[in-house]
Amino acid sequence: MATRVEAVGTALGRVSRLWRRPARRGARIPYVPSAIVGLLLFCAIFANVISPHHPRGADETQRERVVKTLVPPFQSWDNILGTDRKGLDILSRMIHGARTSAIISLIALGSGVTVGTVLGLVAGYRGGWVDAVIMRLVDAALAFPLILVALLIVVVLGPGIQNIILAIAATVWARFARQVRGEVLSLKGREFVTLAKIAGVPEHQIIIKHIFPNVVNTLLIVISLQVGQVILTEASLSFLGLGLPPGDPAWGIMVAEGRNFVIDAWWMSLFPGIAITMVVLAFNFFGDWLRDTLDPKLRRI
Repeated sequence: MATRVEAVGTALGRVSRLWRRPARRGARIPYVPSAIVGLLLFCAIFANVISPHHPRGADETQRERVVKTLVPPFQSWDNILGTDRKGLDILSRMIHGARTSAIISLIALGSGVTVGTVLGLVAGYRGGWVDAVIMRLVDAALAFPLILVALLIVVVLGPGIQNIILAIAATVWARFARQVRGEVLSLKGREFVTLAKIAGVPEHQIIIKHIFPNVVNTLLIVISLQVGQVILTEASLSFLGLGLPPGDPAWGIMVAEGRNFVIDAWWMSLFPGIAITMVVLAFNFFGDWLRDTLDPKLRRI
C-alpha cells in the first residue's frame, strides 16, 4: 500500500513541483516553448473571441473582400498579417487553424493513448501468446512510416477531420503500447506486485492500482513528444489535399494555398509555415525537458 501511494505521488506530485524547482544546468524550465504551447491553447480555446475576422470571410461582403485581396502584411491594423488571394484575413485563419490542430491532436492522441496503454498493460503483464500477438501488431504498425500509413487510410476513407483523426490514432497507438509494455515488464517482478498477487488481489486491480501509476511518467513524456508529430502529420495531409476540405482554416491548407504565390504573396505560406515550425519545435523541446526531469536515470541526485 505504501509503495502504491508513493508511486501515485511520484507520478502526479512531481509534475506539479517541476516549476518550483530551481533551474539547474541541462534542466532549465523551457519558458519559451511553454509560452508557445500556452499561446496555441489560448488561441484554440478563445478563437471566436480574439479572431478579428471570420476565417471564411462570412462577416464581409464580396466587394469588401475583393478590395482586400492580397493585402501585404503590416500595412493595416485591420489585417496585420495581410490577406490571401480571396481576401481572407491571414491572422484570423491562423488563429482558427490553431483550434483545428488542437482538436485533432487532443482527440487523436487521446484515442491512441487509450488503446496503446491498455494493450501495453495487458501485453506486459499477461505475457505468453497474448504478448506475442499484441507485439506483432505493434511491429506491423511501426514497420511503416506514420505519414505513409495516414496517407493510405485517408486515401481509402476520403478527406475529413474524422478520417484524419482515425488515421493518426491508428498509427500512434503502437508507440504507446511498446513503451508501456517495456515499463510493465520491469515492474511486474517488483515486490509490491508479488505481494499483491499473494494477497489475492485480482489481476485487473493490480494493473490499474499498482502498475499503471508507475507508467504515468512515461506516458506524459511520450505524449509531449508525439503532439508535435501529430500536428506535423495533420499539416502534411492538409498540404497534400488529403486533410480538411479546401477553404477550411488549417495551417497545412494555408501553406498549400500560398505555394503558387510565393513570389507575389509570400506571406500566405510564410506565416502558417512559421507557426507549424514553432509549435512542433516547442513541443519537442518541452518533451525533452519533461523527459530529463521525470526520468530517474537522467535526473541528477
